[in-house]
Amino acid sequence: MDQVVQQLMSYARAIWHRRWYVAIVAWLISIAGWVGVYLLPDRYEASARVYVDTQTLLKPLLSGLTVDPGVEQQIKLMTRALVSRPTLEKVARMTDLDIHAKTPEDTEEMLDNLAKKISIADTGRENLYTLSFQDENPELAKKVVQALLTIFVESSLGKTRQDIASSQKFIEEQLQQYQQKLVDAENALKEFKQKHVGVMPGQGGDYYAKLEQGATQLRQAELDLREATNRRDQLKRQLEDEEPELAAAAAVVSTSSEVDGRIQALEKQMDSLRLQYTDLHPDIQSTKRLIAKLEEQKKQEIAARKADPSGAKIQNPVYQQLTIAIAEADGTVASLRARVSEFQGRYNALRSASSMIPQVEQEFTQLMRDYDVYKSNYTELLAKRESAAMSSEVESKTDTVDFRVIDPPRVPLAPAWPNRPLLLSLVPLGGLVAGFATAFLISQIRRTVADRKSLRELTGLPLLGAVTKIETEEARRVRRKRLMAFLATIGSLVGAYGVLITLHLVLARAA
Repeated sequence: MDQVVQQLMSYARAIWHRRWYVAIVAWLISIAGWVGVYLLPDRYEASARVYVDTQTLLKPLLSGLTVDPGVEQQIKLMTRALVSRPTLEKVARMTDLDIHAKTPEDTEEMLDNLAKKISIADTGRENLYTLSFQDENPELAKKVVQALLTIFVESSLGKTRQDIASSQKFIEEQLQQYQQKLVDAENALKEFKQKHVGVMPGQGGDYYAKLEQGATQLRQAELDLREATNRRDQLKRQLEDEEPELAAAAAVVSTSSEVDGRIQALEKQMDSLRLQYTDLHPDIQSTKRLIAKLEEQKKQEIAARKADPSGAKIQNPVYQQLTIAIAEADGTVASLRARVSEFQGRYNALRSASSMIPQVEQEFTQLMRDYDVYKSNYTELLAKRESAAMSSEVESKTDTVDFRVIDPPRVPLAPAWPNRPLLLSLVPLGGLVAGFATAFLISQIRRTVADRKSLRELTGLPLLGAVTKIETEEARRVRRKRLMAFLATIGSLVGAYGVLITLHLVLARAA
């Protein structure tokens, strides 16, 4: 940090040693600048403010019923179009600026200058615009602003009506086309339905779904048939191991134990059913009847045993039950075979129609897709036509845009440019800055040594000693006179600035 301060101090001493360069450059630039400021021509600015009211009372009332023409967007576009070449040419003709342009080059230069001087600004509030133009001739500036205001209003009015009319014409043309397409699609659908009655999609379900359902039913029926056949074969093998007749004693013992087991199983089953149902339930009633039959059968077998204690032959009850079960299994197998045959026939019929039904479904789907698209577009176009018609009525009978000139074109008496007090103040400041820069540049070009440290750093040699300068009284008087002369020079510059500012204010008040 100390090195930086020392470096800055060395720069300040170098500039102070060449302070007369600062004074001379500041005076030269100030004189030239002040003369230039007073030679600048005055330019007057004409301006006007216009408010574009798009929030009419009908807009919220007709929201959703009419077409929004996007007035705000059109207004913003028109503000940008005011500096386009056709608009500038129109402004030049309205203000007679084109009379002075004799050649194409003059015309181009005139239009370029016109575009540079025109200013269109948004004042920060919604739809409030300021049109301004600067020129040396105040009357010409006012005419240009008036022309811009006229073009702005005229170009915006009627634009919405033209857009709505074009939209209505286009919608009518599209409606006629889609109406014809819709009629053709309806006729094609009618002919297609008449040609493919019975195989249309939706008449019995989708073809592939029906085919898959038929295959599933066929597989399930074949599985049930195999299970029933296996069960029947198993019963037949069990029947081969049983004797048709048994001794009465053995039969009674065997039958009694089997009947007791069945009765116990049925009683357990009835207990489970009573947990869910009452005694009046059909399952409980049937179980009771079966238990009663088994008990009756048990009593009869015991009575037969007592009546024939010699061991006569009786029929084997297991053999009889197996015979009955085999008969039932044969009936089940026959029923399942009929079901498999029926499902096989349906599946074969669907497979035989595989070359026709998918094609019918594809054509029908395509026809319906086209019909739905045409119908949707036609319905939407009908709604838009009514909306456009209502918008046209609103636009023709009311004003959707209201232009209000808040401030008409006017030109202040004081010129808008240049700001001479500001420029007169900046000129001496610029001169002083340029003077300091000149002194610093000369100090860097013609380097001098101000102290022993700088000499040691500059030469890189050891410093053996220094000679002290002793000023005489005469030398000090000369140095004070030079300082006073420098201060007087800078003071005269400040005084001249003050005189010029005072003179300008007096002249401005007098004008």
